[in-house]
Amino acid sequence: MNRYEALLALNTKGKEETIKDTIERLEKVLQNEGARIEQVQRLEKRELAYESQHTKSAYFVNYIFEAAPTIIEKVRAKFKLDNDILLQNYMQLPAKKAAATAAA
Repeated sequence: MNRYEALLALNTKGKEETIKDTIERLEKVLQNEGARIEQVQRLEKRELAYESQHTKSAYFVNYIFEAAPTIIEKVRAKFKLDNDILLQNYMQLPAKKAAATAAA
C-alpha cells in the first residue's frame, strides 16, 4: 500500500449547496475501490488560472489516502466520467514514519 494525495477541482456552478454531499460521495468512491482515507481537506472555492469546461472557478478538495497502486488508474477513469469533477491530480506521498521512530 502506498500513500497518495488526490487534488480534485469540483464544478460548483449552480450547485454550491450540494458541495458537502459531493465530497462525501467521492470519498465513498475511493473507499469502495479499497482506499483507506487518512484526511479530507476542504480547500475552498478559488478562481481557475484558465477556464475549464466553461467554468471560471472551482471548489478544491484534497484527499490523502493509502491504496494499492492499481487503484489510481481505476479512480482516475471513474472520476473522468463524473460531471462534478473539472480537474484531478494524483501524487504519491512518502510513507508515514512509524510512531516508534517519531518518538525517538
